[in-house]
Amino acid sequence: MEFKPCKNISVLIITLNEEVHMYELLSDLDFAEEVIVVDSYSSDKTKQISKSFPNVRFIEHKFENYTSQRNFAIDEAKNEWILFIDADERLTPELKAEIIETVDKNSDISAYLFYRTFFFKKRVLHFSGWQTDRIFRLFKKSKARYTAKRLVHEKLDVEGRIGIFQNKLIHFSYADYNSYKGKMITYGKLKAMEKFRIGFKPTLIHYYGHPIYNFLYQYLVRLGILDGKKGIIICYLNALSVTVRYKELKRLYKEDS
Repeated sequence: MEFKPCKNISVLIITLNEEVHMYELLSDLDFAEEVIVVDSYSSDKTKQISKSFPNVRFIEHKFENYTSQRNFAIDEAKNEWILFIDADERLTPELKAEIIETVDKNSDISAYLFYRTFFFKKRVLHFSGWQTDRIFRLFKKSKARYTAKRLVHEKLDVEGRIGIFQNKLIHFSYADYNSYKGKMITYGKLKAMEKFRIGFKPTLIHYYGHPIYNFLYQYLVRLGILDGKKGIIICYLNALSVTVRYKELKRLYKEDS
């Protein structure tokens, strides 16, 4: 399916060592006049692959947290419509057509939520807490900004109406155990910094009860059990992120004192 060029949209991607994804991802973004890759000084071929595409502008910028990196990327964009996409996400032809149609008609809606289909080693993950996941991916630059209160699992503050896309975004969230574990550890540490900044003091219930609750909630209530072995792995690693959060928070307070 061929798509006409879309001149009113800037596609933004933040990266660190994403060479495994970049060629396929960028090849699918040829409809966009401007694609900006904001990279945290990758040591693999992310830069080389990105710069081989004529519509891609590659910028290296020190990573502090996800919110500041995304807002930096927004400031670099020249177009009003912003499409944020992660390196491990893909647009279906139907979703791409919906995006282009929305931008071309210049909808009066300020931001759009996308539902996502999660893949676990190239197989769909049906449950484990992800079945109702939705995230802001398309919005107007003048109407939205990521709040500085969040360092991870960024929150977009939107001025105006919010819409929801019909077609789903593909998310290859789990390629292998070690990469997903590393991601969860990073998220846990950034979440700890969020809590530390607002002076949150955890109790023993947080240290020991919250990880167990997180696992059981995702595995039983959010039906991770129906995903079989995949569900156990995902729910365990998500709970691990909670454990890391409180260990890191304890370390921050100890260091501060």
